[in-house]
Amino acid sequence: MSPLDLSVEELDQLLDLANDIEKSPEKYAHACAGKKLATLFYEPSTRTRLSFEAAMLNLGGSVLGFSSADSSSAAKGESVADTIRVTSCYADICAMRHPKEGAPLVASMASSIPVINAGDGGHQHPTQTLTDLLTIRSLKGHLGNLTIGLCGDLKFGRTVHSLIQALVRYPNVKFILISPEELRLPGYIRDGVLKKQDIPYEEVERLEDALPNLDLLYMTRVQKERFFNEEDYVRMKDFYILDKAKMELAKPDMYILHPLPRVNEIAVEVDDDPRAAYFKQAQYGVYVRMALILMLLEVKVC
Repeated sequence: MSPLDLSVEELDQLLDLANDIEKSPEKYAHACAGKKLATLFYEPSTRTRLSFEAAMLNLGGSVLGFSSADSSSAAKGESVADTIRVTSCYADICAMRHPKEGAPLVASMASSIPVINAGDGGHQHPTQTLTDLLTIRSLKGHLGNLTIGLCGDLKFGRTVHSLIQALVRYPNVKFILISPEELRLPGYIRDGVLKKQDIPYEEVERLEDALPNLDLLYMTRVQKERFFNEEDYVRMKDFYILDKAKMELAKPDMYILHPLPRVNEIAVEVDDDPRAAYFKQAQYGVYVRMALILMLLEVKVC
């Protein structure tokens, strides 16, 4: 599923549920007792996979699955559709990450249990988007009336693509797109979403030029696995590094988000800045995935 499958009202209900889980985790500790989550991760992941597993365990359920294609029957040539049909016999809900765009959608069409897209290639990462929305709303108090800087790999960064598509539904949101020319936002988002919906945006190369105007800065890493050759990756990977000196240009209430993992695009010295919210963001990811599991399994907690 994608955040775009939900209306703004349904999205608000999901985020409200996640906030209630944050405040009263004990209330939800046995909500999914006897339920099983299958994590089918055809691509390496730390945060997303562990976050899903933590979410289900926090709800009193259990987890099964695999953490790489090599350790699954995909290595023998089994199709995604066949894998999910079999998994449907063992689990009540599934979270799938796959390097091919659209694979979780294909799985959902063959599945008899809910399938959550945990990231598909350079396409989308919807539960990270839900995490980002919860983080922004919790820190800023709202999801509209914001100027948001998106920095780094905007071409291959699926988290950026998903976040833009979700945030354009809220009023008075402006984007400042900070990237080298080679990693600019692809046309299907820039033209098909921003221009088509008349959403204000700017494209800049220098992070320093954008920082003073931002309410939020969303940093991304340059993803080695999305490049076809080492030379291009090496040339791009150090293009943006956020450090203490650059943070002096930012507003006192400008929060920094990052989907993680971080390589070197945020200096470690920034971690102590009260505006650094990326580790808090990782915690919000557990709450929002708990809420999503409850919603898809139609589990009500009084």
